[in-house]
Amino acid sequence: MNDQADLPNLGAIVAVRGSVVDIQFDALLPPIYSLLYANQRKIVIEVLAQLDSQRVRGIALTPTQGLARGMAVEDSGGPLKAPVGKAILARMFDVFGNAIDRKAAPSGVEWRTVHRDPPALAQRSTKSEIFETGIKVIDVLVPLERGGKAGLFGGAGVGKTVLLTEMIHNMVGHQEGVSIFCGIGERCREGEELYRDMKEAGVLPHMVMVFGQMNEPPGSRFRVGHAALTMAEYFRDDEHRDVLLLIDNIFRFIQAGMEISGMMGQMPSRLGYQPTMGTELSGLEERIANTDAGAITSIQAVYVPADDMTDPAAVHTFSHLSASIVLSRKRASEGLYPAVDLLQSSSKMATPGIVGERHYLLAQEIRRTFAQYEDLKDVIAMLGMEQLAPEDRNVVARARRLERFLTQPFFTTEQFSGIKGKLVSLSDALDGCERILHDEFKDTPERALYMIGAIDEVKREASA
Repeated sequence: MNDQADLPNLGAIVAVRGSVVDIQFDALLPPIYSLLYANQRKIVIEVLAQLDSQRVRGIALTPTQGLARGMAVEDSGGPLKAPVGKAILARMFDVFGNAIDRKAAPSGVEWRTVHRDPPALAQRSTKSEIFETGIKVIDVLVPLERGGKAGLFGGAGVGKTVLLTEMIHNMVGHQEGVSIFCGIGERCREGEELYRDMKEAGVLPHMVMVFGQMNEPPGSRFRVGHAALTMAEYFRDDEHRDVLLLIDNIFRFIQAGMEISGMMGQMPSRLGYQPTMGTELSGLEERIANTDAGAITSIQAVYVPADDMTDPAAVHTFSHLSASIVLSRKRASEGLYPAVDLLQSSSKMATPGIVGERHYLLAQEIRRTFAQYEDLKDVIAMLGMEQLAPEDRNVVARARRLERFLTQPFFTTEQFSGIKGKLVSLSDALDGCERILHDEFKDTPERALYMIGAIDEVKREASA
């Protein structure tokens, strides 16, 4: 009897259509999400549907070259699992938990299923806290939520990765946290560059990287986010540490789901998206939460198809975010880094009840100043500064000084810029903005405020 129980549950392939494989089992039908192995365990298939009492339909998480009808398939007896434990720090993994950094597999790790439920409402922390990044423009104008989700919107070359790298650096030095980078549909070049940058910046020992590359099948790209989240949940729930989870790019997760849905023969929804998009995205996003044990704070790069903010992928992603940071190519070309578009970026945290009356009023005053400056730019371009009323001239002077004060030298770019990185506390950032708005630096040259940390450094810059 025992011998019978130890025998593997075997099936045979009855159809192969691209990544979709139908398998027949005569004995026991594997449950949904079970992993099946074929071709000497080289090909991995995940069960997504039970067609009848004997057949299942699965999607391959690896390329399907070499599969043929009649080939034997073995049921692994469990779902996809990810490695968790202290040994995974400073390492780079694929969706199966295999190390892809040319080092030996980590020892002493525990394997956990990637299909986990979000924390129960009773376990969630109910108080809204600010997640300080040490970056002036974000902490003052777009405060992030501890255990919340922020979207980072921007095209190529405006500084998304640099901003993410700096946040990882500050998280490690400032909050004793762990960072997890999840690349969904990343180019291998980007992954390799990021690994090198993190190593040079000295933040790798507190980081884990998980990649599902662009050339991999949709099943693999779709599951890599769940694998990274399982690792993040371990550090939050077992180690009681704060975790910064960076996802690049959340749109590619939706895109992989769309490809799978099409292959599985589901009826497409609006604009060809999968009918289950809302559920799939929620299944991932709801696990990112702030509990009594710790918090997973997530920053997600978001690609917006054709810059259309009404696209279903963008709309569904927006509904989960507590802050949106929009990066502007124009500001980047002016050398104003980080190139955050101050008027388009917003945060649900920026209310008097959460950030306090003083911070809220200051942020509103800064936005008002920038909006007025934006309106006056056309007049300045046509007629020059001399034609402005004295009050308008003061607004322009304040806005230009604020613009420069909100730039900041980063630790992760020291080797390129030659300027030492600065970490600025929220109170110093607010103090500086308040003093600029009160015209304290009216006679100080604008360049003295460019790429400094706290406002007290102005005196040194001005005298230099």
